[in-house]
Amino acid sequence: MKNAGRLAGVMAGSAMILAACGSETGPQACLPVAVPDPADPGAAMVWVPAGSVQLGSDDFFPEEAPVRTEQVEGFWIGVHEVTNGEFAAFVEATGYVTLAEREGAEAGGGGVFGPGVQVRDWSDIRTWWRFDPRASWRRPQGGSSAIEGRENWPVVQIAYEDALAYARWRGHDLPGEAEWERAARGGLEGAPYVWGSQMRPGGAYQANHWQGVFPVRDTGEDGHAGLAPVGCYAPNGYGLYDVAGNVWEWTQDEWEQPGFRVIKGGSFLCSDSYCHRYRPAARQPGDERFSTEHLGFRTVWRGPAPDTRD
Repeated sequence: MKNAGRLAGVMAGSAMILAACGSETGPQACLPVAVPDPADPGAAMVWVPAGSVQLGSDDFFPEEAPVRTEQVEGFWIGVHEVTNGEFAAFVEATGYVTLAEREGAEAGGGGVFGPGVQVRDWSDIRTWWRFDPRASWRRPQGGSSAIEGRENWPVVQIAYEDALAYARWRGHDLPGEAEWERAARGGLEGAPYVWGSQMRPGGAYQANHWQGVFPVRDTGEDGHAGLAPVGCYAPNGYGLYDVAGNVWEWTQDEWEQPGFRVIKGGSFLCSDSYCHRYRPAARQPGDERFSTEHLGFRTVWRGPAPDTRD
């Protein structure tokens, strides 16, 4: 299948944006989530005021440099990543079929972390992923995986056009990179993390990412081995959840390579020994025509400021 080759291209073009599989390790006091009224574009959104943002970092990876300043108009952004429950409501209302669920040479299936056979050499990144033709948002890890009981988990196995279709249904858009990074920083300009300067202040984990020997086992010391429900960690200065870790998020900005878009935020895969991209400056390419189990999205609404709304 052509998408099997596309998976190899994704690995070659963006070797760092990998994901892991797993389940939560125990109950967490996570954010209660309800499916918002699609007729209300401002539901479950947080206002980010106009201002400047310092994009990027000179201290980590080459694609993040140099630091540059951009001006951003005020906008609304989803308080958390779009969930399975929210996406299911969209599909039920519209009959939409995601790229991973369609048939044809350019569609069907997605990338799933974990080999189909015994791995003998974990140093070879080609052994970390497999293409599963059955993978979709309904079966994020392919095969017999399912999302029942996971309505509050981020929806994944979402291609760029799928994310954009959902956004347009709600009267929204996908964020630009500058918008996303200004929102993620929460007012902490220049800080390496969305919560400040220390990776784990007081020894406490602030985001869902990888612990343990990468890529063999995620120990779940942060409370989750693999994907977590939305809102299990403290929000940033603007009240946004999970702008670090959990899943990468689509933006509308094009990457330098045609057919790719900038993705932001890192994922539950990000290990400190390998990736360390659960930071607002981190950026990687996402193949528009492919989906994986670690990539989701949130939307923006460029509606009126809070003091001018009825």
